[in-house]
Parts: sequence; structure tokens; C-alpha cells
Amino acid sequence: MATLSPPQPARPARSAGVDIMLVDDHAIVRQGLRSILEREQDLRVVAEASTAAEAMTVIGRARPAVVLLDLKLSTSSDTEGLDLCEALVGRFPGLGVLVLTTFLDDQLVLRAVRAGARGYVVKDVDTSGLVRAIRDVARGESAFDARSAAAMVRGLNTPPPEEARHLTPRECEVLRLLARGLSNRDIGEQLFISETTAKFHVGNILRKLDVTRRAEAVYEASKMGVI
Repeated sequence: MATLSPPQPARPARSAGVDIMLVDDHAIVRQGLRSILEREQDLRVVAEASTAAEAMTVIGRARPAVVLLDLKLSTSSDTEGLDLCEALVGRFPGLGVLVLTTFLDDQLVLRAVRAGARGYVVKDVDTSGLVRAIRDVARGESAFDARSAAAMVRGLNTPPPEEARHLTPRECEVLRLLARGLSNRDIGEQLFISETTAKFHVGNILRKLDVTRRAEAVYEASKMGVI
């Protein structure tokens, strides 16, 4: 006669967690954030990136729920993360982007929100505040620390600068090479960046100048005195 095995206890279901991608140009910062966040049972760091181009490549594989994004991703620009934020949200509309940066400026907070960020906190936030902000963003809510919220209110009450035509130093370099008729590949070789990164910069230039063709961008830039 067959002996029946005693019933096995049911395995506990894995609790729903928040998958996070870290985007910061400093490896030591990413390591510190990973160490902090993975102490929480519901938070998982599934990917990292140090550049905008790398982030756009990695996110397609990792598919995180939240991107923890620094605004300064290179020495050529303090706000390259804004363009990346807009590109990420445009590609993945349900993505929650939380800006984590050292910069706190009234208009900068507003620009981050307009680029699609759901939250904005400065890097000296305490651990509990950061974890709470990540969970809020993962739920589709907004997350701002007290200073960022105050900065946003001030920004709303202050006439914004001429943002649309604000080009970074790197974008001005790309424009000068566009004026010479160079392709994305040639621009990349000239600036020692990848073709993908060059294409990313060209796309940002077209958007900022509100044009659709490279020749139009060069014409607008010439009127602005950039080239």
C-alpha cells in the first residue's frame, strides 16, 4: 500500500517589489545607493547606467518601475538628465522617474516636472525620506522633499527664462559640426562619443529649437549666434 506523504507547507508568496534603475555618472554613488536601497525587502536595484545613452539601452532589458536619476551625467552639462528624463518617459509612459540631485533651483524643479519626472529630492535627503519617495513614485504618486516642493511653488510664481532655446555646451558643439554637414557617426568620432549619443544630442537640439530637420536647426542656431 502506497504511503501518502504529509502535506507540504505552502511556500510564502513573494511580495510585490519595486524594480529600480540607478542613473548616475559616479560609480561610487551608485554603489552607495544600491547598498542602501537593497536593505529594504520591497526594493530591488535591477540595473545601473552612467550615461544617457547607456540608460536608453539598458532600460529596455531591465524594465524597471522607477528610475532614480541624477541631472548631471557629464562634465559638459549640469542638466543632461532633464533631456534623458523626457526621452525615457516618452518611450515608457508608465515609468516613474525620481530626480535625485545636488541641484536645487526653482526653475530646474519645474523643468524636471515638465520633462516627466514624478518626484525631485536632493542628495542630502535621509534614507527614510528617499525610500518613501521611491515607494510613492512607484505607486504613481508625486514625491518632493520640503525644499523641492517650496522651490516648485516659487518657480510657478516666477516668470520662466527662455528655456526652449537653452542649449548645453555639448549641444552647441554638435550644432557646429552639423553646420559642417557631418553625420551622426562623424560627429561621434569628432567628439569621442558614440554614434548613439550623437544622435541623442541631435534629437534634443531639434526639439529645443522646435524644428524637424538638421538644416533648419543650423539656420536657427545661426540666427541665435551659436554658430
